[in-house]
Amino acid sequence: MTFTLRQATIHDLDVVTPLFDAYRQFYAQAHDLDRARVFLRERFAHHESVILLALDGDGAALGFTQLYPVFSSVRCARSYLLNDLFVVPTARKHGIGARLLTAAADFARANGAASMSLSTATDNVAAQHLYESLGWKRETGFLEYHLPL
Repeated sequence: MTFTLRQATIHDLDVVTPLFDAYRQFYAQAHDLDRARVFLRERFAHHESVILLALDGDGAALGFTQLYPVFSSVRCARSYLLNDLFVVPTARKHGIGARLLTAAADFARANGAASMSLSTATDNVAAQHLYESLGWKRETGFLEYHLPL
C-alpha cells in the first residue's frame, strides 16, 4: 500500500475529524463528530498538539497520531505525549502505524525532546507488540495515577 505522511494543519480538519472520532469510538466513546471537530479545532488554534497524518495516493486519510508537548522538570527538557494513534481498519497491517510512530519520534528529536511517552489499554496486545518492536520500553520504575475531575 502506497501512502505519504505529513503534518496536519487546521486546513485538514475535515480529513482528521472522522479519524479522531473513530479513534475515540475504539476506546468506547460515543460517535460525536461535532465534539471531535471542536476539540481538534481548539488544539490547532492554540498550537497545543501536533498531528501527523497518513494519506493514500488519492488523499484519503489512512491514519494519524497526535502528540502533546509536556515538560520534564527533573530533566529540564521537553517531552512529547503520544496520546493518539489510529489506523483505519482496512489499512492495518501495511506498516502505517509503524511509520507514524517513527515519524513522531523523528519530529520529537528534531524539536529537542528528551523522550516520548504513551499509554495503551492493557488488552491492546497488538499495539504493545508494535511499540516494543520499535524500541519503546514498558515503564517499570513508576506508578501512574489519575484523578477524575
